Amino acid sequence: MQATSTLDHPEAPPAANSRTFARAFEDIKTAWQHRELWGHLGWQDIKQRYRRSVIGPLWITISMGTTALALGLLYSQLFGESISTFLPYVTVGFVIWGFILGCVNEGTEVFIANEGLIKHLPAPITVHVLRLVWRQTLFFLHNLVVYFAVLAIFFTTLSQQYMMGNDPEPKPGVGWEILLAVPGFALLAINGVWIALLFGIISTRFRDIPPVVHSFINLVFFMTPIVWHAGVLNKVSGGDGGWRVLIAELNPVYHYLEVVRAPLLGHVVDWHHWAIVGGLTVVGWTLALIALRNWRARVSYWV
Repeated sequence: MQATSTLDHPEAPPAANSRTFARAFEDIKTAWQHRELWGHLGWQDIKQRYRRSVIGPLWITISMGTTALALGLLYSQLFGESISTFLPYVTVGFVIWGFILGCVNEGTEVFIANEGLIKHLPAPITVHVLRLVWRQTLFFLHNLVVYFAVLAIFFTTLSQQYMMGNDPEPKPGVGWEILLAVPGFALLAINGVWIALLFGIISTRFRDIPPVVHSFINLVFFMTPIVWHAGVLNKVSGGDGGWRVLIAELNPVYHYLEVVRAPLLGHVVDWHHWAIVGGLTVVGWTLALIALRNWRARVSYWV
């Protein structure tokens, strides 16, 4: 019996399976296993930025403290707020905003900025996103020094019930509930990963996205209760806030701020903040996974 040659009946090529959710999850899993790599690179980013500086990363803390102090003093007088409660409010808001701003702005260019590593280092692209979020976390921890300094100065006021803005109910004061800021920040960091991943992939393909995002994020800052309190909306409306409350409630950044800021200031975190942040986390990660599945392999060609 004559043997059949494989050349006469060539086998069909295997189906490409690069665009699957399994590959997307594998990219994230492998990136997490390389945490020593992105953890080291994140540290090196900070050390390189403040190389030859006398006080090094403390410049991060000094810059944040100066900005918070100046705006806290200014807006407390404009809004007729007590400096002992309003300055901590502004300080914590700026610390959290700094983390969000870093994840969004640097996230749009996370792959563009790492062009050399992407082309020469055989690693998952999520490694560069985790490096970015880890670096922003280190900045956040540096800036927390300002929060603890303000907390120590105004501890007498913040450790007991106090009034904030035009809120009808007093705030309970700083207590053990401050520990809720830990899961709140963890949730914020998880969102920072999908934001940098999604915007990073899109911005690598369409280079007009970063300047658009940078311009829009400045507008978001003024629309977010950071240097102003949401209770001001009740004051200008004569009581219930009316439609003006939507300025804060329809702003997703406001809810991200509250799950971290409220525990640090001794406020009660309303359940709807957790619900909205949780919903945005699910939606955001769904979009990021779709982008990672479809265009993960093309990022190295786009950069």
